[in-house]
Amino acid sequence: MAKKVHKYFQVRKITSLKDMVRQSVELFPNCSAFTLKDKDGNFYSVTFKQFQEQINAFGSALTELGLKNAMVAVLSENRYEWCLTYLAVVNGVGVIVPLDKELPANELESLLSRSEAQAIITSADYLDILMDIKNNLTSLKYIISMDHKEDENGVLSLQKLIEKGQRLINEGYRDYIDAEIDPEVMHMLIFTSGTTDTSKGVMLSHKNICHDIMAVSQLIYADTRDSILSILPLHHTYECTAGFLTMVYLGISIGFCEGLRHISKNIQEYKPTLMMSVPLILESVYEKIVKKAKKEGSYKKLMFGLFIASLLYKLGIDLRRKLFSEVHESLGGRLRIIISGAAALNPKISKAFRAMGFNLLQGYGLTECSPIVSVNRVEVYKDASVGLPIAGVEVKIDNPGKDKIGEILVKGDNVMLGYYKNREATEEVLKDGWLYTGDFGYIDRDGFLYITGRKKNVIVTKNGKNIYPEDIELYLNRSQFIKESLVYGVDSEDGEETIVCAQIVPNMEAIIEQFGKEPEKEELEKIIKAEVKKANKKLTNYKKIKHFEIREEEFEKTTTKKIKRYVELLSMNISNLANKVNISNLANKLKLK
Repeated sequence: MAKKVHKYFQVRKITSLKDMVRQSVELFPNCSAFTLKDKDGNFYSVTFKQFQEQINAFGSALTELGLKNAMVAVLSENRYEWCLTYLAVVNGVGVIVPLDKELPANELESLLSRSEAQAIITSADYLDILMDIKNNLTSLKYIISMDHKEDENGVLSLQKLIEKGQRLINEGYRDYIDAEIDPEVMHMLIFTSGTTDTSKGVMLSHKNICHDIMAVSQLIYADTRDSILSILPLHHTYECTAGFLTMVYLGISIGFCEGLRHISKNIQEYKPTLMMSVPLILESVYEKIVKKAKKEGSYKKLMFGLFIASLLYKLGIDLRRKLFSEVHESLGGRLRIIISGAAALNPKISKAFRAMGFNLLQGYGLTECSPIVSVNRVEVYKDASVGLPIAGVEVKIDNPGKDKIGEILVKGDNVMLGYYKNREATEEVLKDGWLYTGDFGYIDRDGFLYITGRKKNVIVTKNGKNIYPEDIELYLNRSQFIKESLVYGVDSEDGEETIVCAQIVPNMEAIIEQFGKEPEKEELEKIIKAEVKKANKKLTNYKKIKHFEIREEEFEKTTTKKIKRYVELLSMNISNLANKVNISNLANKLKLK
């Protein structure tokens, strides 16, 4: 079989997001930019032309309020007004500051204070929190509600501002519409999720974002017949760049998921052709398929079908959608491309989705890179990797060891300007045009990139060997009886050895289904211990887990479903673990070697 070569699709050049909107309106004026649902459940569309008109109106009103060159925050669930706010601000007002709606009040206050935001546009759900903290924010001048129909109690109405902006334009006001965009200065301030440390403010420009949009658009064929369901939080640059801005560039209609528990219903309603996802969601979908097959007594048939479909496809015979028509119908019937990011996806899941007829593309990125760095292609892929670098992006490995693993360095127009008001942190990661990502990995002979873990998470043994906890977690999490895990290291009491430990959350649903009852504490420990042993068999001696603990509650996570490792490790008080148990005898006691 001839080696498959990826086809690159022609893209148009854009110099700014303002230029992008202008071009998209020229190309797709009356096409649907957004498919929305009103309070009565009726669907309606906002065309690209209408979208631009509202951007200009809202931007004009914000400019007239005196917010030119100001920091403007946005806080809400995924919705049309979030997208409107983002482009209205960056295309002629000032700097957009997207905030995580899941943050507690004190953290919201901190980020608003750090960014010196002069205005915040928000949905009604977060007004109470903002009203409670506004007196502590000396820079904050305006709170603007996406839901208020009238100005009231010091809160401005977004709807009224759009109406005001339209009147201003009709009267000849051109300050916003004619505003020049400098593509090389900060227009986006994105705070990182803080999975390994406290959050930093990443400064991005139009040039950064536009580079990613054009590069990603080369990799997939899409047109105005396509649509996407926005599931992941828009404040995260992964969904914002790939799931929102790139769709506006390509002329694709965007719909919004009403929340994770509504995914199935919304997929049936919107029938998307594209979807951005994270491993947790894809794993959940796959588990439901498997569970249904087991319940119906067709599990072996499912596994055989996956094998046959994959084999035939490799031979040039594509029967995947036909063989798995029921699965496709359960996902709306039109879904063809799924892009997975934010965390490592089990290769078994990737292969399964591809065997069922979905083009699943796993990629890698980080906020500091706007965010996409690499991605697998539709026809050229390796399931264990995060793909090939996108166009215009260089990737290399710094100081690789014997295993070829080292820190991943990235260079390209997508790389951030720096960290906001943090020169020291900026100089630490930006050197000679290269971004030191803090991620460890390697590049194979075909140029595919593999991620092994975060630099800050690396466990360094007493004899100088590096252990990447994410690698071990991947083996653990492949067990049907383990829901999630967190691996870390502690020193033995004598200081001579590094002990690899794990906190494990059992998959109680799968355990009960398998054993017919909820196990007692000792039985549960026995089940998990067996799974740890299975993982250990695949690990070299110094990486083997020698101690584990079972926990009931899931780990604290970011909105993109990554474990807040930094928070969890602090809460564990790992420095005292050696005093809590007789750590030097753990290996023999548990017989996990």
